[in-house]
Amino acid sequence: MSEIATNRQARRDFHIGETWEAGVALKGTEVKSIRAGKVNLRDAFARIDHGEVWLHNCDIQPWESASHEQHEAKRPRKLLLHRREIDKMRAASEIKGSTLVALRLYWKNRRVKVEIGAGKGKVHQDRREDLKKRTVQREVDREMARFNRR
Repeated sequence: MSEIATNRQARRDFHIGETWEAGVALKGTEVKSIRAGKVNLRDAFARIDHGEVWLHNCDIQPWESASHEQHEAKRPRKLLLHRREIDKMRAASEIKGSTLVALRLYWKNRRVKVEIGAGKGKVHQDRREDLKKRTVQREVDREMARFNRR
């Protein structure tokens, strides 16, 4: 599995609970753009419409060398999941304040996969606590390294 793109803001802004792996239905020019690294997941999210899951706001830039058929950069893309996974996603997204966030895009066996997480928004206080935890952990790691060098 090789990473294509990650949504770093998602883990900062949301408490991520359960995650799912989904295939993405793409056009040929989209695959070529992804191979060139012209994809952005910053505001990407999933939505369930009529029993199907769709990925919205995933920005895949158009392929410059395309001849006659070009794709839209932010068109909704269908996610390929089993029915029971869709039902679990629906249950997770119906909780108040919860949303389905695209976390990362990657290659798996020559296919593009997206990791979707059920996220509940963090408030400013939560972000501050996460920053404090990281700072304390960094200081502990430094002290351990300094102690081990002696």
